[in-house]
Amino acid sequence: MPGNSASKTLWSASKQDLEQVQAFNKKLAWLPRFKMRNRFTPRLIQGLLRVSQIGGDRKLHKQGLSVENQIITVGNVSVPVRIIRPKAETKGVVLDFHGGGWVIGNAQMNDKFNIAMVKECNVTVVSVDYRLALPAPIAALIEDCACAARWLLRDDNSEFADLPVVVVGESAGAHLAVAALLELKKWPVSFARLTGALLYYGVYNLTGTPSVRAAPPETLVLDGPGIVEALRMLTPDLSDEQRSAPPMSPLHGDFTNFPPALMFAGELDPLIDDTLNLADRWSASAAVELKVLPSSPHGLIHFPTKLAGDVLTHARHWITARNEDFYRSK
Repeated sequence: MPGNSASKTLWSASKQDLEQVQAFNKKLAWLPRFKMRNRFTPRLIQGLLRVSQIGGDRKLHKQGLSVENQIITVGNVSVPVRIIRPKAETKGVVLDFHGGGWVIGNAQMNDKFNIAMVKECNVTVVSVDYRLALPAPIAALIEDCACAARWLLRDDNSEFADLPVVVVGESAGAHLAVAALLELKKWPVSFARLTGALLYYGVYNLTGTPSVRAAPPETLVLDGPGIVEALRMLTPDLSDEQRSAPPMSPLHGDFTNFPPALMFAGELDPLIDDTLNLADRWSASAAVELKVLPSSPHGLIHFPTKLAGDVLTHARHWITARNEDFYRSK
């Protein structure tokens, strides 16, 4: 059902919860900002990430969950995916695209979030281990993510053929999620099976929205003044006109027939305009629930605050509701 406008609300948080977020922000202010101006730092972070994940599969097995790492292929594109299945019968599928600024991360990095979805929502989570940028162009990452979406939603995928599918993406992963959905529209039957999109503080305009271009040096987590240059560095062979075209900049795509969406944006995140603008365009086609998170920087769901936990709980309830709507409509 088409929406008239995005349902934008400021997240309601208690004074105590806000004070906790603000206290954590003071700690973040002392930490280095994430920069992509050299290749050494992303490689170092990626190496440390992989070391921290050793033994991750055993942890899932101890919780009674099934985990499978496999390589899927559609046409001439192959991409690794990580599949976590619930103990009980699967009620739906979540297609997960991790964040990491396109240059770090892997399909295992969201295990904590994905395990919670598997247990609470009775869904199977398929997390995409797309190629990373700098070695690969952004177009290749979009290609990988579109490949995973096509594989999951094609008619001959017997395991998932009759299940509702919600797409989840965070930050760069939200960018890739929306870009992949725009590509998936080339296959209308598959596209029509989508039941929702859950997007955390994504990047939807690779030339920089006004809030990105105005980001000051004291921006938390991200390198405010360096964001636009980083976007150019990731797309060195493109002009600004090419960067702003979809699916490279999903904001300018065609959102006709898109599914309902739940979007989160941090009040202190320089990427906030990306989400606000995307919600406005998306809501012309479908219902959009937009939550602005008070006093929140980029990356909020990873921080040890009650607000982050409440956001994740709300998101899981939303996924369950999408699945219930799907079965009621059958």
